[in-house]
Amino acid sequence: MHIHILGVCGTFMGGLAALARELGHEVTGADRAAWPPMSTRLAELGIDPVVGFDPAQLEARPDLVLVGNVMSRGMPIVEALLDSDLKFMSGPEWLGREVLSGREVIAVTGTHGKTTTASMVAWLLHEAGLDPGFLIGGAPGNFGRTARLGGGRHFVVEGDEYDTAFFDKNAKFLHYRARTVVINNIEHDHVDIYPDPEAVLWQFHLLLRRLPGGGRVIVNGADANAGSLLGMGCWTPVERFSVVPEAQAEWRAERLEGARARFAGPSGESGGELALPGAHNLSNALAALAAAHAAGVSVKRACEALGSFVPPARRLQLLGRYAGGEAHGEGAPDIALFDDFAHHPSAIRATLEALRQDYARVVAVLEPASNSMRSGAHLAELPGALESAAHVWLAPSAPLEWDPAAEFAGHDHVTVCADAAEAARFAAAAAKPGDAVVFMSNSGASGAAGLLAAALSGGRHGVLPAARRRSQSAACASGC
Repeated sequence: MHIHILGVCGTFMGGLAALARELGHEVTGADRAAWPPMSTRLAELGIDPVVGFDPAQLEARPDLVLVGNVMSRGMPIVEALLDSDLKFMSGPEWLGREVLSGREVIAVTGTHGKTTTASMVAWLLHEAGLDPGFLIGGAPGNFGRTARLGGGRHFVVEGDEYDTAFFDKNAKFLHYRARTVVINNIEHDHVDIYPDPEAVLWQFHLLLRRLPGGGRVIVNGADANAGSLLGMGCWTPVERFSVVPEAQAEWRAERLEGARARFAGPSGESGGELALPGAHNLSNALAALAAAHAAGVSVKRACEALGSFVPPARRLQLLGRYAGGEAHGEGAPDIALFDDFAHHPSAIRATLEALRQDYARVVAVLEPASNSMRSGAHLAELPGALESAAHVWLAPSAPLEWDPAAEFAGHDHVTVCADAAEAARFAAAAAKPGDAVVFMSNSGASGAAGLLAAALSGGRHGVLPAARRRSQSAACASGC
């Protein structure tokens, strides 16, 4: 079968392309632009995307067109597709029908932590010898790919609550035929799709209505909205997890010294190592352990596998370490540069607080790029989320529906910049030995992370010798 994918360079749709190729289909695709790393991955699959959405590409008459949610009515190719007799469906619908049917699906959902937790679940099952399939909306560090079919009965999928396609405005995760669902947290996000928190909760409620009674709901016991969701009705056994001592939960975890942590569940407890800092990542790991246990993996074996987990790209990813510069003398602490997907006040706060545990100061460049951030939907929470940073340089990469200078007037630790290049220069110049510098955005299209790296290496900071960089990066992968 010839499958043509519209929006093929998106992480999700690119993952579908990989799965379709594994199934033996001929796959082509198109997108507005083709950029690494997805363009590289598609090239490895033998897929050379068409750049642009010229309707002429439909003249090849594919057997099926998969429509990504970047497509909308009024686009010439969409109108041509609707006027044709070509078969089309959404990516999530195809995934549910052609890949997930007959599999034991573990869907990892929630406003935050989906990519990290789903990557963890897939790794724990892999290390237990279960050979899971997976489709993750990021780049899992352990696998070097975003998707694979796997030979086992389990399939781990990142359950996105964003809408499915222009002709299907329900959440993607409603198509996934899940048996086990992880709910990390629920907050109001994607304001272009959901007008209020109740609209988000309704999609999660529809998900719970589809779960079998013999399945499992693994839910954050400290999340108030998740509690409200369960109150709307749940017909599947529930297990709660929490790193908050006072919360009701069957699964618990606590940090010990260094990277060590203790995890406990209904069947016992065990120790393990968790490289990722922060309470939010401890919670992610706890959810992943509970999901792996639901798939038959013992707590002890799952904890052992955590020690070799490599986090996904752009999830508190260490990009490099830089010497403090001659002005600070030999032996001055290094400056660490991180890239993080944080795009919502809760995620921003969690990232900054996690870095503050390990670094003298944290300075940040924030790019408000999501629809919700650009609309100003989170303005009330944003100043408080930035409190843990010594200084933040705000770098809008697209027009905002609010005035950042006015909103942050009186917040002396926030500087509004003209663009990412200016923010990178200021942040690099202000960084001191022992600091963590972090770029936070769900986009990164401005190249700010690379600009920060260039500014740190080309300014008063010297790049660490290659051997030292490698050893410290390796250490961070297992203990930062």
